[in-house]
Amino acid sequence: MIASPTRRRLLAGSLAALPLPAFAQSPRITDALGREVPLAAPARRPIMTFNYEEFTAIAGLDGWQRLVGMNRVVWEGWRPAIFNRYLPLIPNLATLPDVGNTDEGTFSAEKVISLRPDLLMVPAWLWRAAETAREQIIAAGIPILVFDYNAQTLERHIASTRAIGLAMGTLDRTDALIERYRRNFEDIRDRAARAAGPAKPRAYVELGQGGAEVIGNSYPPNNLWGRFFEHLGAQNAAAGRIEGGYGPIPAEAVLAADPQFIFIGASSWVNRPKAVRTGYDVAPETTRAGLAPYAQRLGWAGLSAIRDGELHAIEHGLARTLFDDTALLYMAKRFYPGAFEKDDPVASLADYHARFLPVSFSGTWMLPWRS
Repeated sequence: MIASPTRRRLLAGSLAALPLPAFAQSPRITDALGREVPLAAPARRPIMTFNYEEFTAIAGLDGWQRLVGMNRVVWEGWRPAIFNRYLPLIPNLATLPDVGNTDEGTFSAEKVISLRPDLLMVPAWLWRAAETAREQIIAAGIPILVFDYNAQTLERHIASTRAIGLAMGTLDRTDALIERYRRNFEDIRDRAARAAGPAKPRAYVELGQGGAEVIGNSYPPNNLWGRFFEHLGAQNAAAGRIEGGYGPIPAEAVLAADPQFIFIGASSWVNRPKAVRTGYDVAPETTRAGLAPYAQRLGWAGLSAIRDGELHAIEHGLARTLFDDTALLYMAKRFYPGAFEKDDPVASLADYHARFLPVSFSGTWMLPWRS
C-alpha cells in the first residue's frame, strides 16, 4: 500500500532530521561491477535487497532506520529463524515495504519508484535478472549500487563492503570489516597453499535441503562452495559436471570421484522436514541426526570420506557473507590439519558476532558427522 502524500511528507521530514555521517571530501563510490554510483552524500532513503547481515555489520542498527524498503522473501521467507532473531532489535523491520524478488517474479520498478528512495542497493544476481526494471529505475533518477558477495572472491567482497559503507557513511565500521576479512582470507589461503602437497584433497559439497534421498545441488569451481575449494587447492568432484552456477551431479560421479571430504550444506529452512539443520539454537545432536542418512546412501559406505569420518554439515548461509572466512577456515582445518591445528573456526564466528552483529552467537554452524 502506498502512503498518502501527507504521510510521505512527514516521513521524509523525519528522515531528514536523522543525523547522518558526513562524506569525507565527497568520495567517489565504485560498486562491485566497477560502476560509478552518483551519490553525493550518505543515502537518506536507501532500499536494500539482500545480504542483510552484511548491511547490519556495515551500517549498524542505525542504518536500518534510514531504509525505506527491502526484499522481504530472501530473509523473512527463506530464513525466518534468522530474521526473527533480528526482528526485536530493528523497530521498523516488521513494517518495511516489500519491493519483491526476481525469483518469484514480484520485483518491479513501480514498487521501488513509489517509495522515493535516493539509492537502491542490489546483489549482482538481481541486477542481471531485472534488466528492464533496473533501466526504468535509473530513468526515474534513482542510482543503483550493485554488490556481489556471491562471487566469493576477496576483490568482490572488499569492493561490495566499501561501496555500501561509503553509501551509508559508516567508514570506521567499513574499514574494520575490510581489514579483518582481508587479513583472515589471505592468511588462510596462504597457509593452505604452503601446506598443500602434490595430491589435491578430493572434496564434494551438496545442498542438504531435501535430505539424503534427494540429490541436492553441488557447485562448480567458479561459484559459492566450489570457489572455496579453489581457494584451498582442493579437487572439486563437481568440476566439469555442471552447466551454470549450480545443479546436482549424478550419484555415480560422486562414487567415481571418491571424495575424501564431503560437506552437506545445511540451514534453518522452513517446510523442509528432512533437511540437515544448522543455525542459531540448533543442537549438535539435531545436526548429526540429519547427517546420518547420508552415510547410509547406496555406495557411500565405501567412500574415503565416510570411512575416515570426513562427512560434515556446514551452514549454507555462511557462504557469500563477510564472515564466510570462518567456513573457509573450517574446510582448511579438515584438508590440512597440521597447518591449522590451533585454529578454531567456531570461536572465530562467535568473535565476529561479538564485534559486528547485534545478535548473540549460539547453535551449530559446522561440525563433523562423528563427534
